[in-house]
Amino acid sequence: MKGFIFAILGGACITLQGVANARIGQDIGTWQAATVTQLTGFLMALLILLFVRDGNWQEFRKVNPLYMTGGAYGAVVIFSEVTAIQQIGVTFTIAALLIAQLCLTIVIDTSGWFGVVKQKMNRTQFIGLFMMIAGVIILKL
Repeated sequence: MKGFIFAILGGACITLQGVANARIGQDIGTWQAATVTQLTGFLMALLILLFVRDGNWQEFRKVNPLYMTGGAYGAVVIFSEVTAIQQIGVTFTIAALLIAQLCLTIVIDTSGWFGVVKQKMNRTQFIGLFMMIAGVIILKL
């Protein structure tokens, strides 16, 4: 249950962040918005880290360098989301983002990329994905 609550919180924050970034992007530029967002995100994470103090920095060297690219993906996410919101609106942007996330997570789960345990996808999961895609198409009409 706790994981589900955090997933809902994360989803809400992604939407709020996207809308805020689009407004910032209109005022100062898209890459500037991405920079401001990454900087404020870093500062917030650092502040939380100072209070929570979890984890083990000594294990830092064990992390695969490929996984250290997560922040760079974040910059692309912000730029793409800001651009999409300005062109197609919040609803369709978030819908497309969710569908893209689900499609890629299916590939990651079924192939075991990034060291995740391989998962088998069943027919109902694919039906759910296609229903989401159909829902976005219907919403667009």
